[in-house]
Amino acid sequence: MDNTMNLTDTQFDAEFDLPEMDVTSLEGEAGDSEAAGLYEHFRAVADKGQELLRIDKFLLNLMPDTSRNRLQMAAKNGFIHVNGKPVKSNYRVKPFDVVTLLLDRPRYENIIIPEDIPLDIVYEDADVLVINKPAGLVVHPGCGNYTGTLVNAIAWHLRDNPDYDPNSPDVGLVHRIDKDTSGLLVVAKTPEAKTHLGWQFFNKTTRRRYNALVWSNFQEDSGRIEGNIGRSPKDRLQMAVFPPDSGIGKPAVTHYNVMERFGYVTLVECILETGRTHQIRAHMKHIGHPLFSDERYGGDQILRGTQGAAYNSFIRNCFALCPRQALHARTLGFEHPRTGEQMDFSVPIPEDMTALLEKWRTYISGLKQ
Repeated sequence: MDNTMNLTDTQFDAEFDLPEMDVTSLEGEAGDSEAAGLYEHFRAVADKGQELLRIDKFLLNLMPDTSRNRLQMAAKNGFIHVNGKPVKSNYRVKPFDVVTLLLDRPRYENIIIPEDIPLDIVYEDADVLVINKPAGLVVHPGCGNYTGTLVNAIAWHLRDNPDYDPNSPDVGLVHRIDKDTSGLLVVAKTPEAKTHLGWQFFNKTTRRRYNALVWSNFQEDSGRIEGNIGRSPKDRLQMAVFPPDSGIGKPAVTHYNVMERFGYVTLVECILETGRTHQIRAHMKHIGHPLFSDERYGGDQILRGTQGAAYNSFIRNCFALCPRQALHARTLGFEHPRTGEQMDFSVPIPEDMTALLEKWRTYISGLKQ
């Protein structure tokens, strides 16, 4: 299939947020393909083996970051065209159909503009840049976050480097983490470094360890979670876990070790064998241990503990101390793309998670007295 718009490059991505496709403001009048004021946002050509399939389902497979309702609204208002003519959402795509999404505004040109945003630089040389990202900082521009991202900050930091083009896919971030996850990321400053590091992530030779506070106690001290990760059919903003032999999603493996037990929550170390979208968050929820304070995966509710106002107040205070998923990318290791030297980095747990852990230690200590 000839998909002429590359929506997301996920080959080497670790845990990160995929924004919804920007198909907003879909109120309008239907018109033909020559109607004035419509701009092409997406194009795909069905291959010769395409089976008859409703166009909303066809596009949903290619645009996983939007919803079927949005696509149906786009079709209703004449924004989805096949072979130059508008169609409704029940149109069935045939082989060689040219499917386009036309909206009443131009596409946003995602040009990275350098912005003076502070960076916590752990290591830097002529080839790589290792950064400790704070929670709350979006990694890459996307729908609703076109400025103020880590990529904008990197562009500012390297603004005097004539060989670094922040708008070139040949350099820059090699992997990503979620907006509300803190911790280590590596940036390639040269195309050679980007290629070399990319293959390391693809071949699973990098070393990545995360610290996470999760709900409930573990019976065992260590374990392995295996399950394909793909977009949830119930909530397109969540990832779900499917059986390894299901053919749904991408294979994913997470190893974990218990570091500290607090009775109702547990501090664990997670070791990534693969790097899928929301891997740790989805895998931990799948085995009944959602990340503490993780709003998207239900960890912002009181899932374990005692009844009563005092405990309820304690948990609410914990959520206030760390109002994001309690997840930190603590260590990162890779082979230097030029020298071949093994490079290993580690950063401490940030203040919000440290305060959260201390609060739990004090609470558990009080119960033992």
